[in-house]
Amino acid sequence: MKQKVGENRPLIRHSGAATPSPLGEGLFRPGFGGTLFPEEEGLGGGRPHGAAPTEDGNEERERVSPEKVWAEYEKGVSFKQQLNLYDTVKVNEDFYVGRQWEGVRSNGLPTPVFNYIRRIILYLVASTATDNLKMNASPLSCAPQEETERLCKVVNAQFEVLFERNKMGMLVRQFMRNAAVDGDACLYAWFDPDQETGQAARGAIRTELLENTRVIFGNPNSRQVQEQPWLIISRRERPEDVRREVRQHGGDPEQVRADTDEAGDRFDALAEGKVTTLLKLWRNAGTGSIWAVKTVQGAVVRPAWNTEQSLYPIVWLSWDRVPNCYHGQAAVTGLIPNQIFVNKMFAMTMISLMTTAYPKIIYDKTRVAKWDSGVGKAIGVDLGGGSISDVAKTVDPAVISPQVSQFIELAISLTKEFMGATDAALGNVRPDNTSAILALQKASQVPMELTKQDLYQCIEDLGRIWLDLMRVYYGQRFVKVTLSERERRARMALLPGAEAPETVVEPFDFGVLDQAALTLQLDVGGSAYWSEIAQMNTLDNLLTQGRISIVDYLERVPNGYISNQQELIDALKERETQQGN
Repeated sequence: MKQKVGENRPLIRHSGAATPSPLGEGLFRPGFGGTLFPEEEGLGGGRPHGAAPTEDGNEERERVSPEKVWAEYEKGVSFKQQLNLYDTVKVNEDFYVGRQWEGVRSNGLPTPVFNYIRRIILYLVASTATDNLKMNASPLSCAPQEETERLCKVVNAQFEVLFERNKMGMLVRQFMRNAAVDGDACLYAWFDPDQETGQAARGAIRTELLENTRVIFGNPNSRQVQEQPWLIISRRERPEDVRREVRQHGGDPEQVRADTDEAGDRFDALAEGKVTTLLKLWRNAGTGSIWAVKTVQGAVVRPAWNTEQSLYPIVWLSWDRVPNCYHGQAAVTGLIPNQIFVNKMFAMTMISLMTTAYPKIIYDKTRVAKWDSGVGKAIGVDLGGGSISDVAKTVDPAVISPQVSQFIELAISLTKEFMGATDAALGNVRPDNTSAILALQKASQVPMELTKQDLYQCIEDLGRIWLDLMRVYYGQRFVKVTLSERERRARMALLPGAEAPETVVEPFDFGVLDQAALTLQLDVGGSAYWSEIAQMNTLDNLLTQGRISIVDYLERVPNGYISNQQELIDALKERETQQGN
């Protein structure tokens, strides 16, 4: 049985002059001399969370106090209140979920809800948020190709792990839902040092959603996150958890007391007493690194520390941008007046039907002592010489104008059309002419491209934040690396007769991200018109007709269709080169 190079064997060194890597240690360079693998000792991950150098430390700590942080927080809350943000978010959320008569005293009258707002928002979110997002790190043209491409392989593998671990498909949908309903959406990435990784190096990057009412910008007139002087993230936490954290950092836990929510969240009021914690982030003017402090009202939970990150770990998206304001306009806000009109029209129509829809009987009381409407009951009549036809008559019910229903339908259809949620886009048409339906669906999605591009930019910004967190906290840890054909041959040269594996697990120092020049591009797939199936059919036809080579075909095949795709491309290119020589 052939031994596979790099599998189940001790760490190996070989002689020769070491070739320094422009990206630093941690990149394996087979066949070039030096260390194949760094020593296994010391692979304990990155530095402890919060460990910070002392440079400018005292100055930064003196700049923040719990009183100052709380004053900045209240100033931010006041700005939101002047925008009527808290009430707007509450009303928008109520209308989206169907609570559209909140605060209205109906006194027993009908309160119908025909919630077409939800249908429109679900369509908008589904049109912009796709599960098939993928982030790809590629080297700059001026970077050393061999070294940087290997680093990109490692980074791209980590991106795939983070997408799966953080359930980014679900997060992106909720992210866009928050933007459409509340006006803004926010993603917050942080390093959790307690996450298990299956190796000695502990800790993983986590990503979560934040409400726009819980994030405060230092400069409310700018929506550019990385240009902010500071950011504050507020949370409602249990007092016992906060006291435990205060005790861990040498503070007085008795200073932590339950308080009220400045945002006025009604569900928070239903829970047991909680305390508002504030995480303030700001950039050091000298070093450019991000500092942080966690406080409550009147007390410090965790003293200021240097995160050593270079980017604020926040991604922010507004659905419709408002000039000179970091809060945007929600899609739901403009739909509420139309929804109220439709609900009221239906309510008044129902009242009219309940009171006048059935015929009424009018009778002469001088001739009929008491009218009995029971089935088959006899009614005594004193004709007094008169005619029986004059005793009682039936009054026909009032007729509701057909314009009422027509105007309701017109209001709903025009609202959907202006939001792009036409019947063709929603699939509410007969499929008699599929080509025309597809053309209408495609045309209706054109206005959403701007919002979709904003989402892609946000995901790219999130990727840069992930890279920043990897650089600071990952340290040295084992990663799975796919070997190219050249690397496999170099490994087989070290052990003649051995079979080289396609992938190896080896230590990698993420500190090289400090010196690596990377650029991120976002690959997006899975749309209605450029699906992977359609792409594969097109490539198959081009290959069959001889319009493209097999290498061109493999380079454009979506990932996952062919195993070891890159290795096959490298082998074919090398074979073509040998044949040419």
